[in-house]
Amino acid sequence: MLGELIEKESITVSDIIPADQNHTEELRGKLNSAQRLGNEFKSKADITFNTNKGPKTVNTTVWSVTESYLQLKNGIHIPLNSLIDIDF
Repeated sequence: MLGELIEKESITVSDIIPADQNHTEELRGKLNSAQRLGNEFKSKADITFNTNKGPKTVNTTVWSVTESYLQLKNGIHIPLNSLIDIDF
């Protein structure tokens, strides 16, 4: 785990900022796998993303992945360009 572990309910979208490097393309396979795990097996993934308070990690189910966002439960959207790592 790379960042401070937080609950998905405490994610503040306004605090999310782009990561130092855009990892979207290298994480594309993991993003698709995390979405499949969430939808078919209800499994959770550790998602680490960048905020203006440093990296944060949330352990949650990925609902969907769009061209620009990772969607979590309760309508939470994390911009793909803020992602640092995904692990499951």
